[in-house]
Amino acid sequence: MGTAILLGVLASICTATASVCQRIGARNTETAGFDAWLLLRLARQPVWLLGVASMIGGFVLQLSALRYGALALVQPILALEMLFVFGYLAVAGAGRVKVRRRDWLAAAAMSVGIGVFLRLASPSGGRLHAPGSAWLLAGLVTSGVVLAAVAFGSGNRSGASPSRRAAVLGAATGISWGFVAAVIKELSSHLGEGLGAIFSSWSVYVLLAAGAAAMLLASHALAAGPLAASQPGFTILDPLSAGLLGVCLFGEHIRTGVFDLAGEALALAVVFAGASALSHSCLILGEDGNPSCRPDEFAAPAQRKQLGAAEDESTRRLA
Repeated sequence: MGTAILLGVLASICTATASVCQRIGARNTETAGFDAWLLLRLARQPVWLLGVASMIGGFVLQLSALRYGALALVQPILALEMLFVFGYLAVAGAGRVKVRRRDWLAAAAMSVGIGVFLRLASPSGGRLHAPGSAWLLAGLVTSGVVLAAVAFGSGNRSGASPSRRAAVLGAATGISWGFVAAVIKELSSHLGEGLGAIFSSWSVYVLLAAGAAAMLLASHALAAGPLAASQPGFTILDPLSAGLLGVCLFGEHIRTGVFDLAGEALALAVVFAGASALSHSCLILGEDGNPSCRPDEFAAPAQRKQLGAAEDESTRRLA
C-alpha cells in the first residue's frame, strides 16, 4: 500500500506539471474550432514538450501504482493534482492574478471531497476483464460526450466565454482520462505475462488511440481558456468516471448503506461547492477581463494611477 501511495503522489505531481506546461504552450496558440493539427503546432514549443514528457511520466507512475494498489486507493491520490497545480500558480502567479486563500480552500475542498467520496464508495471485488459489449457501450458513451463538448467548444460560434469553453472541454477531457484509466486497468492485468501477452492484447492499442485523442482534447481545453477553468474537470471527472467504469465494466461493488450514501452525497456536495467557488475566482474571471474582479489587479498603470487618485479624493471627502 505504501508503494502505491508514493507512486500515486509522484504521478499527481507529474500530471500537474503537464497541465501547467501545456497551458503555457497553448496560451498563445490560436484555434479556429477543433483543430486536428494543433498538436503539431504545439510540438514546436519546448515547454509543451516538457508537459508531454511529464504526462507520459505520470502515466507510467499511474500504471505502476495500479499494480500495487486498488483503483479506489490510487484515483483519490491523483486528485491531489489540483493542489499541485495551484501550488505552481502560487509560485509563478497566474498571469496578472495571484492565488488567493479562497482559491486554495476551493481547490483543497475539491481534492478532499473527491478523495472522501471514493474512499467511502470503496469499489471492491470485480473481474479482471470486461466483456467486449460493455467496452463497446462505454466507448460509444464516452465518444458521444466528447463530440458534444467539441461541438460546444468549437471557436466562438457557441457564444460562450473562453472560461466556459475551457471548462466544458476540461470536463470532457476528465471523462476521457477516466476511460483511459479503465483501459490501463485492463492492460495492467497482462503486465506479469510478458511482452508477447501485452502486445497481443487489444487494450494496448486502444490505449494508444484513446490516449492520443484525450491528449488532443486536453490541448484544446488548455488553449481555450485559463487553466483554473479546465483543471477542475481534469481533476474531478477523471476519478469519478473511472470509478463508474470500474462498477459498470469490471463489476466492482460500492458501498450503498444509508450512512455510506449520506457521506458520499456530502462529499460530492463539498466537491461541487468548491467548484462553484473556484468558478467565481479571479483566476478565471480575470483572464476573461471580468470587471467584477478588483480593477487595480488588471488595470494598466495609467488606470491604476487614476484609481488611486479617486480613492484619495474619496478619503478626503470622508475626512
